[in-house]
Amino acid sequence: MRILVLCKRQYTGRDLLEDRYGRLWEVPTGLARLGHEVQVVVSSYRRRGPLRNVEEGVTWYSTDALFGDALGAQRSIARSWQPEIMLASSDALHLVAGARLARRRKIPVVLDFYDDYEAFGLTNIPGLRCALRRACARAEAVISISGVLADLLQKRGVSKQRISIIGNGVPKNFAMACSQTEARLLLNLPIDVPLIGTAGALDDSRGIQDLFQAYAHLKKTHPALRLVLAGPRDRKLAYAFPSDAIDLGHLPHSQVALLFRALNVGVVCNRDSAFARSCHPMKLVEMTACRLPVVVAAVGEAAALLAKRPDALFSPGDVHALTSRIAAQIDNPRPLPQDSVQDWGVIAHKFDTVLRQSARHYWQTEV
Repeated sequence: MRILVLCKRQYTGRDLLEDRYGRLWEVPTGLARLGHEVQVVVSSYRRRGPLRNVEEGVTWYSTDALFGDALGAQRSIARSWQPEIMLASSDALHLVAGARLARRRKIPVVLDFYDDYEAFGLTNIPGLRCALRRACARAEAVISISGVLADLLQKRGVSKQRISIIGNGVPKNFAMACSQTEARLLLNLPIDVPLIGTAGALDDSRGIQDLFQAYAHLKKTHPALRLVLAGPRDRKLAYAFPSDAIDLGHLPHSQVALLFRALNVGVVCNRDSAFARSCHPMKLVEMTACRLPVVVAAVGEAAALLAKRPDALFSPGDVHALTSRIAAQIDNPRPLPQDSVQDWGVIAHKFDTVLRQSARHYWQTEV
């Protein structure tokens, strides 16, 4: 099929086209490998200028949302290329635009929620939340990244039979074939001491202070312990990093797996918020893929995935529980089973199934 994808360019702290990162890169390229013709129109919320590029079997177009004509580019490409189905993702604006363009072109549309877009500040734009719900009601299918978010979408009026749950994947060779010592040498980390740490957004909204406090307690019983941090951070929070923490900055995604191979225990902090409850625990999955013992905030999908492993969970804000869980994993490591880990090829096949079923149902209904 000819599949037109609409999404934004900057997400999760990375640039889709520069970093070739995550769901918005892996799904289109995976669909192309399955034999589909795929074109992607990305809108940049930062000034980047127009771009057309062909990579991994996909034609990528980039246009500036604020300084260019993103809607015009979407319409022009849809008119000239004549896609058979549309896939819209990344935020409320793109889902609404995708639904409206598909309706104008008289083709089916599938809407992908990799987060609860109603929790984004963008939906404070007057009328956008209502427009998003109308788009969901008219879409041929809706993809939810988690079961928790799927339940929320049902409460907002999306029928259960139109929702498919498809989580995130990891690159096929994400877990590097190297020893802990080799990983530490490559990252210039201490060799003979226990290391705990995390990667990802480092800010108060994710509860990172819980980890800082737990680390202070752990140093009393494990004096050689070191904390390793990587990822984008709140500038003010950077001053609150423990003085002996090892700060690796914002690592390229290809090196995140190296960090997870180097650690003794990985920690995923979070706060119990509407946003956290509905999102997919990507860092948990990546750590699991690297066979890293973990301790994770018991919020949303993470709590559901680890329901049978309470030793790997702590309640957000419960520093005592976090401290004891980390200590237990240092002294007696218990990695999680691999059943929650899927590579992006599997995820692309799931998208392929939803898209094919949606197209078939749409044209049968139209006829």
